[in-house]
Parts: sequence; C-alpha cells; structure tokens
Amino acid sequence: MIETRALKTLEFDKIREQVARFCSNSIGKAALDELVPETNFDTVVELLEEMDEGLAILRVKANVPMGGIFDVRPHARRAQIGGMLSPMELMEIASTIRASRILRNFIEDIETEGAIDIPHFIERKEQMPVLTALQHEINACIDENGAVLDSASTTLRSIRQSLRSEEAKVRQKLESLTRGSNATKMLSDAIITIRNDRFVIPVKQEYRSHYGGIVHDQSASGQTLFIEPDAVVQANNEVQRLKVKEKAEIDRILAELTAKVQEVGHDLFVLVQLLGEVDVVLAKGKYGQANKCTKPKMNNEGYTRLVRARHPLLAMEEAVPNTIEFGRDVTAIVITGPNTGGKTVTLKTVGLCTLMAQSGLPVPALDGSELAVFEQIFADIGDEQSIEQSLSTFSSHMVNIVDILSKFDDKSLILFDELGAGTDPQEGAALAISILDEVVGYGARIMATTHYPELKAYGYNRPSVVNASVEFDVETLSPTYRLLIGVPGRSNAFEISKRLGLNATVIDRAKSFTGTDRHEVESMIASLEESRRRSEREADEAHVLLEEAKTLREQLDERLRTYDDKKENLEKKAKDKARKIVDNAKAEAEKIIAELREMKKNAADLVKDHELIDVKKRLDEAAPKENKVLQKAVANRERVQNLQPGDEVKVLSYGQKGTLLKKAAGNEWVVQIGILKMKLPEADLQYIKPEKEQVTRTMTNVKNRTSHVKLELDLRGERYEDALIRTEKYLDDALLANYPRVSIIHGKGTGALRQGIQSYLKGNKRVKSYRYGEAAEGGFGVTVVEFK
Repeated sequence: MIETRALKTLEFDKIREQVARFCSNSIGKAALDELVPETNFDTVVELLEEMDEGLAILRVKANVPMGGIFDVRPHARRAQIGGMLSPMELMEIASTIRASRILRNFIEDIETEGAIDIPHFIERKEQMPVLTALQHEINACIDENGAVLDSASTTLRSIRQSLRSEEAKVRQKLESLTRGSNATKMLSDAIITIRNDRFVIPVKQEYRSHYGGIVHDQSASGQTLFIEPDAVVQANNEVQRLKVKEKAEIDRILAELTAKVQEVGHDLFVLVQLLGEVDVVLAKGKYGQANKCTKPKMNNEGYTRLVRARHPLLAMEEAVPNTIEFGRDVTAIVITGPNTGGKTVTLKTVGLCTLMAQSGLPVPALDGSELAVFEQIFADIGDEQSIEQSLSTFSSHMVNIVDILSKFDDKSLILFDELGAGTDPQEGAALAISILDEVVGYGARIMATTHYPELKAYGYNRPSVVNASVEFDVETLSPTYRLLIGVPGRSNAFEISKRLGLNATVIDRAKSFTGTDRHEVESMIASLEESRRRSEREADEAHVLLEEAKTLREQLDERLRTYDDKKENLEKKAKDKARKIVDNAKAEAEKIIAELREMKKNAADLVKDHELIDVKKRLDEAAPKENKVLQKAVANRERVQNLQPGDEVKVLSYGQKGTLLKKAAGNEWVVQIGILKMKLPEADLQYIKPEKEQVTRTMTNVKNRTSHVKLELDLRGERYEDALIRTEKYLDDALLANYPRVSIIHGKGTGALRQGIQSYLKGNKRVKSYRYGEAAEGGFGVTVVEFK
C-alpha cells in the first residue's frame, strides 16, 4: 500500500475531489473518498480496463441511467436489528432497487447490440441481486412521496373512508356555526382550523360562554380563543379514535415491509456496493472526458513514458505539456537549474500520474503513454519545516530522506525536490550526490531536482542517470516550463542582469571570478541547447514533409484504387460482351446442328449438296469474328517493329512517303524522302506494302469471295438476253469459288428460257454435265450444273 505521506505530499486528495464531482450519488462519492492506489499489477490493469469500458459506454451512449439511487445500507442494518423503517426509508429502498433494474437492462441492451465489449460491466450486472418483488410490494403500499397508500390493505382503506366521513361531519357542523347570524360578531374569523389534532373555531374572548366546549389555544393577545364547541366534541373524539386505528394499521403494514427488507438485508448491502462501484467507474470516465485524459499502458518493469503530460491540478490552458521517459537504461533523471522554473511541477506531474494510473484513473497525457506499477512511492517535496520540533528546513528534509532510505527498494519511485538544499552549498551538493548514488545503486526509479551546479555533470559520469533542465527564456526573463531531457540547467544570472541594465563592466568582472571550468560548462550547456533547438526545428520540418508525403501517398492510393476499379469494370464489361457473343454463337450453332439432324432424319436422300454447303457456311459464320480494325492495327504494329532497309514508309509527321536506308542509333532510321535524307524515330514511320503484295492480296481476295456467291442462280422473270449474261457471270464466280456443282432456277413456263440456258451450257467447255433437278430439287424448273 502506498504511504499516506506521499499521497498528501502529491495532493492526491485533490484529484479524488475532482473525480467525486462527476459521481451521480452519495455512494460513489463515499467510495471515492476511500480511493487509494493499488500496488498489484493485475489489479491495476483490471481497474484501467474497467475505466476504459466506462469511457466507451459514455462515448457511445452519452449518458448512463444512474438516478434514483440512495445509500440504503443504514436502513437495511436497522431492519436487521429489529427496528421499523419509515415510509420514506422504504420508498428509498424501492427506488434503489428500481434503479438497479434499469441499469441492468441498460447493460443488457449494450451487450445485445455488441457495438462495444464491456465484460467487466456485464460481470457486475450479473452479480447484482434481483429484488424486483420487494420493490413491487413496497410500491403497492407507499407512493413516491413516502405516504402510505389506501390500497396498502383493505382495513386501512375502510378506516380512512370512515375517517374522511367523520371529518366531513365535524366540518359540516362547524361550518354551520361559522355561517350563523351571530358569527360575524362572535368569531374573529369565519374559518375552521386545527389545534391539538382537533377541529376548532376562533371565538372572541367575550363570547366564550356562548359556544361552550373546550378551549385548546389562544392568540398571542389573548383576545381570540380556539374553542372546540360542545356540538362537535363527540365527533372529534370519533375522528381521534379512527386516527389511532389508522396509525396502528400503518404500523402493522410498515412492520411487514420491514420484515421483508430484513430478509434481503445482505442482498441490499451487495447491491448498494455494486452500484457505488459502477458510479465510481463512470465518474472516472467522465473525469477523463472532461480533462482530455487517456488510458496508459501499464508495465511491471519500472518504465515510465509520458507523452505531452500535463499537471492534473493545473488548468488545461495553463499547464505546459512535457514528454518524460525513463526507467529502462536510464533509471534516474536529475533536473538542474534555477528556482521558479517548473522543476517541482514536473516532479508532481510524474508522481500524480503514477498514482492516478494505479488508482484506475486516466492520465492527462496523449495516447502512447506508459506507466509502471510501483509498490512504493516516496516524495520529499516542499518546505516541511516543523516549528514544534524546532527542525530547520534542511533537518526536516533529512528526516524524510532518512525514512525513505530505510524503506525503498527496486520497486519504488522516489521523488526528491531540491535535494541537499538548506545547508552549505559544497556539503549539500556532496550529500546530494552520495544520496543519489545510494538510491541508483539499488535500482529504484528516481527523479530529483537541485540548483547545485556541481550536479550538472552528474549524469555524464553515470550511464543510468540523465541530466535535464527546465527551459528559461532570457528575452522575456521568464521560464517556459518546457522540460529539456539531456540538457543540464545553466545559470542565467549574467544574461538576466544584462537585460535588466547592469553595467557591462560589473558583469565582466563577475565572470572573471567564476573560473575557467565554470565557463567551459556553461559553454557546453549553451551548445547543447542550440543543438536541441536545431534538432527540434529539423524534426518539425521533417514532420511537415512526412505529413505532405502521407497526403500525397493517400491521393496516389486513391487514384490507383479508382484506376483499378475502372479497369475491373471495363474488363468485366468486355468479358460479359464476349460471353454474350459466344453464347449467341453457340445457340446459332446448336440451332443449325438441330436442323441438320432433322434433315438427316426426315429426308436424307433428298437433301441437296448446295443446301449442305449453305448450312456449313452458316455454321462457320456463327463463330465470333475478330475485330478487323484490331487485326489491321496489330499487323501494322508488328510490321513496324520489324522494319527492314528498303521498305517503303509513310512519315506521319510530314505526310510524305520515303524509303528506309539504314538503322541509326537508338530507335531511329535514316529515311530518303525525295532528295532529302532525314533521321526519324521509328514511331513516326508507318510501313507501306509494295504494289506486288497488294495485287497478290487482291487476287487472293477475288479467289476467295465465297461469301458473295450463292449455290443457286434464280433467273425467273428475266429476259432471255439478260439471263444469258447473268448465267455466264455466275458460272465464272462459282468456278472461282471452287463449287463442284450449282443450280440454275429458270422455272417451267413455256420452256424457252430452259432451252436457251441448256443450249448455252452444252457449248460451255467448263461444264462437265447438266441435268434437271429431282423432285426435291425443283424438278423441271431447275437445271443442276456440274463443273469439270
């Protein structure tokens, strides 16, 4: 357990007060008053995880239902020892049970949604006793204002009905008296009031005997008497009797409810305890939200790293953030420099943040901070001079230091403020060095401040110690409160004196008294400070460049993603289009094959050769055709990439034809254009096929014009001369198409066209034979021609 002295010295009680302001009820506030740092690593980690769950709930839900909760433990304890609870106490118990039910439902809803992981809250929810039955019984008897309801029992309802009836009778009788003919004269006021729980009227002193009855009170002047007239005494007696019965029945009801509370007294203690713990956890989270705190990572190795940490008791806009790291290779930080520079604030920042983390509280630092769990934290900070003990400042500090040295170990964090102060400077500095060596030797983690110049070189002689200082702005003559790790503090007395107008001669004379070593040390520190400033500037510039690079990379990544998406979409469209073409081709092919099968099945012997050829042609045409433009482009590209000397080319940039002479350096050619010779890039040249190759290609195209020649020629309706011309041209085309036979349709008619055609065929040397068509081919209306 952390010593109370350290908690008091570091003002941890003020932290508890700040967190307690965020509690929803007195139970949480009372629990926070007892909050102390834990020293078990697993416990600390669990406390921080639970606090982080509370923060997550507040971020997602903004608010947690914690209203209507009372500390009912005293009520339960009184019920357990046989006391009877009042209606208000019972109402508070019912309200607390109802609040616990609402909170359980709230946690169950979050668990069902699954948006955030809250195992610790779920565990507490499952530990909460379910006392809904008791809540309903209390609510059935007592309203929210603490009054016992008529419905609490049939007896109570009956008594109250009778009571209201009797009171109405008394009022009726008294109202008749106040409205009488003499009422204005005899009564001080025409009203009905109550004295000693009995209905009375205010009668003037001189008319007392007129009404008779009982005097219950009189005014301060004695001129008015509050009299219960004889006419209502009996009725008032009945009212009192019914009130006694009412009280007895209420007491019986309260006794029954108290007995039921007694039965679940232990469960109420557990419930209140759990509700208080939940309130504390949520208060920690709310405190973290309000003060921009974060959950630190914890370790059990004595390592501390606070990223831009602020003093938790200073206003956020006033506190200067500092990054502090030590505990591994470096186990001690010695902060040197003049007073009022912020050294003590730095010590308290480290101490308080450690205490807060070990108490399950978030710390006022940025994400990435890490703190150690210490078994003991010692702090010797401030002037604790004891007048009663007649101790000087030095003695008071030394009493604390002696106590610390007798208790610390390697699991301790020790904070020394102005170590060795209050005595002779040389002796104090030597004592401070010896104390630091003692503590560092045992492996404890230390932060110490001192204004002794002798300790400025302390960190350079010991590998586990580092010097530090708090920056001082000579221009403004004020500290900046920025911690400079690795740079010892230096005296600014000469600079400050110069800024304030002290004569330069006096300053120079003072410098001559300080000695050479002092000058060398001050020069070294000044060099270190300049190096630090330069490093900070370079780091800032590098950070800006890094951010720009990150932004550029994000933009490039976004463009690449857009390009990939477009490419993927285009590929998908192309694949879909190709698939559609193939599917159409397959469907056409299947249709043709089905026709062939049908023809084979029904009339295989009657199928004409030209019909089979035509079907085969349709089948070939059903296959997907390659883009002719693309074929041409690919052929040209391949030809350009294989240019040879002597090839004819077109120069694209000039629009002129030329001849390739030879390949030049790189990807260039020497081209003869008319009388000019020029070096041109290959990309600017387009290959031109020679005339011979073009003629050959034309002939090839003529010989292969199968797509333009049909297997039959229809001459029906033609004049004889025109029919002969068409027949001659058709036979030439059919021969070029390599058809073995063709059909000429001339019709039957008069037979003149048939005879003329057959006469022409008989004299044609390329015709092997001809015949009439069979029945399936058209009979005498068709002549089938076979070529040689």
